[in-house]
Amino acid sequence: MTGPRSLQGRLLALVLATVSVVWLAASAFSWWEARHELDELLDGHLAQAASLLVVQRGRGSHEDDDDDERVDAPMLHRYGPKVAFQVWHEGRLTQRSSNAPTEPMAQTQRGFETVTMNGEPWRVFATRGAKRDIHVYVGEQIDSRASILQGMLRGLLAPLLVALPLMALLLWWAVRRGLLPLHRIGQTIAQREPQALQPIAADAAGENMPSELAPLVGALNGLFERIATMLDSERRFTADAAHELRTPIAAIRAQAQVAQGAGGDEAGRQHALAATLAACDRATRLVEQLLTLARLESSADGPGDAVDLSHVARDVLAELAPAALARGQAIELEADAAVPMRGSATLLSVLVRNLADNALRYSPDGARVIVSVGRREGRPVLTVDDSGGGLSDAQQQRLGERFFRVLGNAAPGSGLGWSIVRRIAAVHRAEVTTGRSAALGGLSVRVAFAA
Repeated sequence: MTGPRSLQGRLLALVLATVSVVWLAASAFSWWEARHELDELLDGHLAQAASLLVVQRGRGSHEDDDDDERVDAPMLHRYGPKVAFQVWHEGRLTQRSSNAPTEPMAQTQRGFETVTMNGEPWRVFATRGAKRDIHVYVGEQIDSRASILQGMLRGLLAPLLVALPLMALLLWWAVRRGLLPLHRIGQTIAQREPQALQPIAADAAGENMPSELAPLVGALNGLFERIATMLDSERRFTADAAHELRTPIAAIRAQAQVAQGAGGDEAGRQHALAATLAACDRATRLVEQLLTLARLESSADGPGDAVDLSHVARDVLAELAPAALARGQAIELEADAAVPMRGSATLLSVLVRNLADNALRYSPDGARVIVSVGRREGRPVLTVDDSGGGLSDAQQQRLGERFFRVLGNAAPGSGLGWSIVRRIAAVHRAEVTTGRSAALGGLSVRVAFAA
């Protein structure tokens, strides 16, 4: 198992690999181009030397026609052994360099040919004189060309070989310097306390934060904010649960003590037990509401299922109808045949149930509740009207606060229903407004969902 590679090392390796590949490609091209140009140049020199020999031999041929004596040219330069020539007249070798053989240096009569002489490769140029009985051969050892090419490339590439390590060092410094803000951000995060959730300061990466780091820092700050919200929600949930469960638990304990001390009073015992069951039901409802609110607060994005709001409202009112009839209340549904929308059927059921249940619970016996579902201006709209006493403007402003309940009302409840309604509406990007019901005179609640 190998450890994680650093971003700095990876970036430096990629840059150096790219530079090396480009350098090698450029060197190979330079070598090929230099060799080609060198061959062209030296071949031209061979042809020029042959032409000079032809001219020289042509001028002196009338004097030497009867001279069969062979002349060997002396070596006058240290590169002399790498160059050779021959002059043939009427099939006889009349002139040659000291390192040239006594046989013709090439098979061809005109043009270039690569041959082997004395175990070494040579480049030979052959031509004829003005008189066709004169043949001239000029050759050059190919190793000399390689030596010249190596000398040229040595002067060209040697500085680059020295510059490559220097370039690697400078690249290492530049990459390290460029990634310094990232290292500072890492050190800042590593030094933070576990409970520290404040945003990362803009100068945490140095005087000027690079634009590439801004999205990362923004994402981290957003994460810290969400974590802080979640922890605050958890703390608030724990405090709320402890606070609200204290009352029903105390009531259950008190009623149990009453039932225990009732002795032979059977009616008193039964009354205490009935109150105990009612307190248990209240505690159960409170726990359910708290859990629902906690799940909503931990949710991030809105649901996106296809839902018929009319169908959801119809099912919820069917469940609430028996309790309403027991109190002589009338609950009515005015809904279009279908009101399709995007949302969660479960959460929408909770929303409709809380609004309708509040309207029934806080309205007197014999009251009337109308639930309307339809589409207004392209938006699904849910409206709940009741004939109760309604709420003042100040009380309507406080709807949605946790555990807020209207004073002077004996209806059972935890004060969490409206908090749940507000949260479900936010999840579905809906607007909740309250006011006086024009039809029934009580409270009117309107929930307008996104189009």
